[in-house]
Amino acid sequence: MQKVDDAQAQIEFDRRIADEQKIEPSDWMPDDYRKNLIRQMSQHAHSEVIGMQPEGNWITRAPTLRRKAVLLSKVQDEGGHGLYLYSATESLGITRSDLIQALQTGMAKYASIFNYPTLTWADIGAIGWLVDGAAIVNQISLQRTSYGPYARAMVRICKEESFHQRQGYEIMYQLAHGSVEQKAMAQDAMNRNWWPSLMMFGPHDSDSAHSGRSMQWKIKRQSNDYLRQKFIDQTVPQIEVLGLDMPDPELKWNEEKGHYDSGEINWEEFYQVINGSGPCNYQRLKHHKKAHKEGEWVREAVRAYQEKQQAKQDKTAA
Repeated sequence: MQKVDDAQAQIEFDRRIADEQKIEPSDWMPDDYRKNLIRQMSQHAHSEVIGMQPEGNWITRAPTLRRKAVLLSKVQDEGGHGLYLYSATESLGITRSDLIQALQTGMAKYASIFNYPTLTWADIGAIGWLVDGAAIVNQISLQRTSYGPYARAMVRICKEESFHQRQGYEIMYQLAHGSVEQKAMAQDAMNRNWWPSLMMFGPHDSDSAHSGRSMQWKIKRQSNDYLRQKFIDQTVPQIEVLGLDMPDPELKWNEEKGHYDSGEINWEEFYQVINGSGPCNYQRLKHHKKAHKEGEWVREAVRAYQEKQQAKQDKTAA
């Protein structure tokens, strides 16, 4: 009887996906759909939280009080994005502690870009402009993802990320139109962050282990290669406005295709970083574990308060 019920539920699930209806936490869903969502959403949440580190490193060294305030606000936003996404992922029946454990043991991944160092103030501009710019290209389509809590979380996240992208571009513009040394700093930061930003979209569609199923279930709405090309096409004109040299010597406009052609990404580097051998992988996870351990007293206090409130409710009900 259970198999018949599951078969009927699968038919209804497929119909709702085809009809662009949102799947909610209380709805029946295939186990693989749930697992795929947990993988993607938790990876997204981990990326937001780990991504606070390279920028947080510059809060005390920002060149002006205004820059300090803006960067502090941005890093706070990223922490909030992580919390939205962790909460949305928990609606799939997994606990926050399980998600954190998967991150800290290396079972769960996060965006490879955050395993690169921020060497100068210009890196903060490059991250806001390129990294958040790439994130926006990917996340706009996620506002239409098939899982309701994920889609709704992305609406607010995308609005805030648009401010982050503008903040980064403003930094790059001022540096690029500043002194010779400042322009050189902007060029260097762009050169170092360009390729890792393109890697953020993931491997080519033909090499992606998850992209096909995610597209089928409308968790993802556009392919890795499509989104990467869209990012390149919209970013090259911005580089021209900055007056900086193109980071890719093979980058050129293809009139026939109506898109920019570009050089091939170093995929060996991508997989090395994803698998834990990037410049800052060890540092990022070590810092996360330390902060998590130091915050245990807060979690204990929350649990104690919840238990006390529950005891009061039980006493009143009795």
